Amino acid sequence: MTTRATVTPTPTATATATAATTAPRTATVQVVDARVHYDRAGSGPALVLVHGTGSGGSAVNWGRLLPHFTADRTVITPDLSGTERTVDDGAPLTVEGLAAQVIAVIEDADAGPVDLLGFSMGAPVSAAVAALRPDLVRRLVLVAGWAHTDGDEYLRNLFTLWKQLGASDPAAFGRAVAMTGFSRGFLNAIGREQVELLIPNMPPTPGTLRHVDLDTRIDIRDLLPRIQAETLMIGCTQDITVPVENSLALHAAIGNSRYAEIDAGHVAFFEKEDEFVRLVHEFVPAA
Repeated sequence: MTTRATVTPTPTATATATAATTAPRTATVQVVDARVHYDRAGSGPALVLVHGTGSGGSAVNWGRLLPHFTADRTVITPDLSGTERTVDDGAPLTVEGLAAQVIAVIEDADAGPVDLLGFSMGAPVSAAVAALRPDLVRRLVLVAGWAHTDGDEYLRNLFTLWKQLGASDPAAFGRAVAMTGFSRGFLNAIGREQVELLIPNMPPTPGTLRHVDLDTRIDIRDLLPRIQAETLMIGCTQDITVPVENSLALHAAIGNSRYAEIDAGHVAFFEKEDEFVRLVHEFVPAA
């Protein structure tokens, strides 16, 4: 999921990094019927960040985090089909199709091999990229991801509920997404006024609902044994969108992987920004 929330992540978290950033440079690449937008900022070894569910795309997921990485990395942020910046034919999405878009962006930017990080829906997409094009991925980070929805009745029912609420009750959709996106402690800490500001921040746009539809159909189990890149799995202990057991299952299924946890809800990089950034820097140092 993505969120446009404006609340303070934690009482002590750093809201911005001290490093200066360069203005993002925007480009597009044609991938079948999609004109895929992507931004690149900073300089140094390439780090590609793949967003989660939500038509707001990369700016919503990664905007506040970019200053932490662009001082010594070239950060590339694609906006995949279903987002506001990328136009396509509106067909149902597939993991392989979105992975092809990430691959095209990496090649168009002449950036490979890259360090690749995917969050939520972006995690199975990034895993597929690493499996299908191991030559393009140096290191892989999967945050709050999962391998399959079919057979997991919790995930299937949650995403089905989102689809139904998105079609019938946009306000309830936003409330459900906010409740599952953040931990109970975080929501209580920021208080009612700030929680209410979260509700309209991921509206059930057609693009968002295309992402949710894909979420109901995720299955990358056949691809996981093909991943060669050194991989870090980040699980979120209080995640009630994609419970932490799913990250543990990915860790067990991917050779040459390690596992770390953040005591936070699904959007861990919002609740525990500094801890998230530290884990990423330690695993994918620029040097």
